[in-house]
Amino acid sequence: MRRLFPSPLSPSDLDDREWGLDELADFYAYPDGAGGEGGVWLRANMVSSLDGAAHHEGRSHPLSSPADMRIFGTLRALADAIVVGAETVRQEAYRPARAREAFAARRAALGQAPAPVIAVVSAGLDLDFSLPLFTAPLVPTLVLTGAAAPRERVEAACAAGAEVVVAGEGRGVEPARVLEELAARGLKRLLTEGGPRLLGHFAAARVLDEMCLSLAPVVATGTAPRIMDGPPLSVPERFALSSVLEEEGFLFTSYRRV
Repeated sequence: MRRLFPSPLSPSDLDDREWGLDELADFYAYPDGAGGEGGVWLRANMVSSLDGAAHHEGRSHPLSSPADMRIFGTLRALADAIVVGAETVRQEAYRPARAREAFAARRAALGQAPAPVIAVVSAGLDLDFSLPLFTAPLVPTLVLTGAAAPRERVEAACAAGAEVVVAGEGRGVEPARVLEELAARGLKRLLTEGGPRLLGHFAAARVLDEMCLSLAPVVATGTAPRIMDGPPLSVPERFALSSVLEEEGFLFTSYRRV
């Protein structure tokens, strides 16, 4: 893996070498002021093909690589909570986040739980609550929904062991309120892995602080959506390039809201 931006600190940064988990964790650390007594920071992590596909045949894995998975795991290990849409939970067969020894001391120093909370956003709660994500997580899974969510599905979620959080007055959730409810629970270093609809709504609400985008050197064609699918912005929001890493033709970029 090579560091392309910010400017390499030394000639060795341009060498194609293995980055350890500590190096990746330092590189992708949340900015000063995020979490703790500071404000909420919402980071997204997505992968895209060269032609803009967010997945291939419903799964993101065909667009990924070993380096992408190392970064994926590191971003998860740095977060207080991972926010994900119900469709992504169904398509990607989500499991509970696990505690990783390599990050245990770092998380303890920041006052974080051993593993990040999974926070599922769902209007209709059309989820399989018998899955380990709900019945056997290391830390309880949150389900964020609207006040008008089906009562029987709310009861099913609670019976499985999930904590249901109301984050909207109607059936759906309000993006800004999702962040408020998570922050009220001390979850301020946030990572969202989509899917495209959830990420599009976060962007449209102008609450997305950082976009980590892995660009895969493949062409997928087909009808897969873009990485965001939400209401249009009247004026596009500007992000500034924060970092670029490269390995085997994959570009791992990070952009922060201006």
